[in-house]
Amino acid sequence: MYSSTTNPSQAYSQVGVETGIMGASPHSLILMLFDGALAAVARAQHGLATGAIAEKGTAITKAIDILTNGLKASLDYEKGGELAARLAALYDYMCDRLFYANLKNDQAALGEVQQLLSEIRDAWAKIANDPAVVSASQEHA
Repeated sequence: MYSSTTNPSQAYSQVGVETGIMGASPHSLILMLFDGALAAVARAQHGLATGAIAEKGTAITKAIDILTNGLKASLDYEKGGELAARLAALYDYMCDRLFYANLKNDQAALGEVQQLLSEIRDAWAKIANDPAVVSASQEHA
């Protein structure tokens, strides 16, 4: 499961993440995706600010992957209707801005994506205690 080059703290952290995922509700999993995307954007900002171009590129790639293969892929267009379509378009826009930030080393584009992700994540977190969300999460458990 872990390569011999993985240090013990990284392995411990990975086990903690995997354990959290296995016990998480669908709602919590989406929050984890937002948190992962925000962390990747923060690493990209740091990489850009410190001149660590490889770090910046790797982090932007991670953020795009989470947006595309995590958040966008999890949208339910049948149940979500227009809201799902709008979120998909917003995720595509954020990916475009991340590509631009990578190409042009644009800190403002990274900041824009960070702000958008934060606002959506905060809204998602606020509905966590909504009785309908809690009930739906319990049905999937």
